[in-house]
Amino acid sequence: MFSLSTTVQPQVTVPLSHLINALHSLKSSVGSSSSATVKRREQASEQDLESTEAAWCLRDLGLSDLGVQQLDELVAGALPHLSQQRAASTSILSPRAWSVSHCSTPSFFRNKHGFSGGKLGTNSPVFCRQFPSPLQNICTELQYWPVWLQSRGFKTLRKHKRLQESFERPMEPGGFTPSFMKGFLTRDKGLEVENLNKLLKNKNIPEGQQDSFKTGFAEGFLKSQALTQRTQDSLRRTRLVLLVLFLAGLYGLSKTPFLSGKGNLFVLSLKSMRFRTTSGLDSAVDPVQMKNVTFEHVKGAEEAKNELQEVVEFLRSPEKFTVLGGKLPKGILLVGPPGTGKTLLARAVAGEADVPFYYASGSEFDEMFVGVGASRIRNLFREAKANAPCVIFIDELDSVGGKRIESPMHPYSRQTINQLLAEMDGFKTNEGVIIIGATNFPEALDNALIRPGRFDMQVTVPKPDVKGRTEILNWYLKKIKVDPNVQAGIIARGTVGFSGADLENLVNQAALKAAVDGKDMVTLKELEFAKDKILMGPERRSVEIDQKNKEITAYHESGHAIVAYYTKDAMPINKATIMPRGPTLGHVSMLPDDDRWSETRAQLLAQMDVSMGGRVAEEIIFGNEFITTGASSDFDAATKIAKMMVTRFGMCEKLGVMTYTDQTKQSPETQAVIEQEIRKLLKDSYERARALLKSHAKEHKSLAIALLQYETLDAKEIKMILEGKSLETR
Repeated sequence: MFSLSTTVQPQVTVPLSHLINALHSLKSSVGSSSSATVKRREQASEQDLESTEAAWCLRDLGLSDLGVQQLDELVAGALPHLSQQRAASTSILSPRAWSVSHCSTPSFFRNKHGFSGGKLGTNSPVFCRQFPSPLQNICTELQYWPVWLQSRGFKTLRKHKRLQESFERPMEPGGFTPSFMKGFLTRDKGLEVENLNKLLKNKNIPEGQQDSFKTGFAEGFLKSQALTQRTQDSLRRTRLVLLVLFLAGLYGLSKTPFLSGKGNLFVLSLKSMRFRTTSGLDSAVDPVQMKNVTFEHVKGAEEAKNELQEVVEFLRSPEKFTVLGGKLPKGILLVGPPGTGKTLLARAVAGEADVPFYYASGSEFDEMFVGVGASRIRNLFREAKANAPCVIFIDELDSVGGKRIESPMHPYSRQTINQLLAEMDGFKTNEGVIIIGATNFPEALDNALIRPGRFDMQVTVPKPDVKGRTEILNWYLKKIKVDPNVQAGIIARGTVGFSGADLENLVNQAALKAAVDGKDMVTLKELEFAKDKILMGPERRSVEIDQKNKEITAYHESGHAIVAYYTKDAMPINKATIMPRGPTLGHVSMLPDDDRWSETRAQLLAQMDVSMGGRVAEEIIFGNEFITTGASSDFDAATKIAKMMVTRFGMCEKLGVMTYTDQTKQSPETQAVIEQEIRKLLKDSYERARALLKSHAKEHKSLAIALLQYETLDAKEIKMILEGKSLETR
């Protein structure tokens, strides 16, 4: 069967059953011919380009042993009319063909082959003769050309129309390509039936052969349809397999440890989300039950707990306040530095009252889409009203309730806070919804938000005092294995300024250190190590420092310690070290004996003198040419104190008791006076430190040598060295 593959969907293939049968019979006869005949045929085909192309086409049909002349004889026998026509045409030029002179053509290719090279393309004939053979004539009459090559690309409407127009155009007579040997291209079914009947009549094909021709036509059509159906079935099966694999992959991912099971990060992150998306930009909020958090868990904030106790009573028994006509504040604002327990207090309120707790951070309301913040505010309050009585806690309130400003960069930034103000105004009296907000910067809040009727109750949560720190340390020390000899009060007196979060971190760091050292319990040594790590930074023992830099660091830190020890109003020394910690090569830690609620002028000047001690020591010991950059942070601290004394604390006689916080509103003369007074304070402090170090040069040298030997000294060891005692017991 002859077939032709094209980019157009094949609809009909025309087999020549009787021709193929004859070809196979002829092939068998050719196979019995002598080897000499085959050799001569091969030599002739190598010399003749036309015979080479014909042999290539016959090899595709499995008839490689069949010659071109034998094929022409067979076609002439099957189609006598065409055979006679060919014979007549060839007889015109056959006589005396050898004696005809030919003129040279413009190209070498045409001189050699008799035709121009441009004819060798997609429309070049298989049998490149000057006169077509009967087989060429029958294929030309069938009009099964041009052959369209397959190409990849996007299927567009414009391309489809252009393809259809070129397909429906009447074909111009021309050659045909070698690919016709793989099949015949057909187009419209109705036209092909007409053309087939005309062909049978015009070529005078016998009636017996016409039936065979039509039978082959039908067989080819059915085979092409079956091929198309098999292709579609294969595509369906492929899609089904891919879908099954995709679903199996999703199921496998859901069973992996990362995406499923207890402790799974993905599931836990979904469970920890307060806002669950419902549709579009809308979202809802899930409440949390705080049954395990009560006021017993809050340590070091007794005043704040007492203020919030009445809120708990209202949530437990609101009728107690309704009978007397009283009403509780709608909003409670918790103000204090970070780590003091504001969030823990809000959770304890909900836990004590046993009501739902709605938690939201101020940064969760606003996102990239306009209106998301206002929508989430509405959803939060709608859910809270539906589950009243309850507690709404908004952490970092200043990020959503900051002062409203006109900004072209953020024209919609006020929508969220406006919605928050509207929702708080919409509460009915004693509706059972308590709003608690927490912030570190109450001055940044909008005035409309903190007015009476909204956040009209403000509770301050300061850092704990010695008593509070002791309670917090006892609470966290109960959760670890600690030496019974450890006294929380001693640690509390040495952690002035620590918040509740800092103390929790201290106990945790001590437990980790004990575990690393392989100890069974936490001792005072691990707690001191954790305190130094928080105050001075982690040790960097891997840093290699040469001896010269070690000496400079030792004398620098000894200068700080000498000035602090011999200055009356300076803070007591906690520790001195030349071990690199954090970003520094050495450090002198000082802690007050008691909590300081305010500082005197003498104490501020003493802090400045201690800061100057390091640079003064370098200058005295190594000379002015060998001072280092290690005193930059000391100068920053001293300059900050002097500036605050002049501009904020009213401790300057020349400028008086007046604050100068906004430099843009100051005259150049005033700014010059301020700088002059600051410079004077710093210079006087430098001179005091110089005089003190020169008068205690012996103690200074002894302390530096001890630091070079031991690297770290505590307060008792420093005192022994300055008193002239040795540290043999260490």
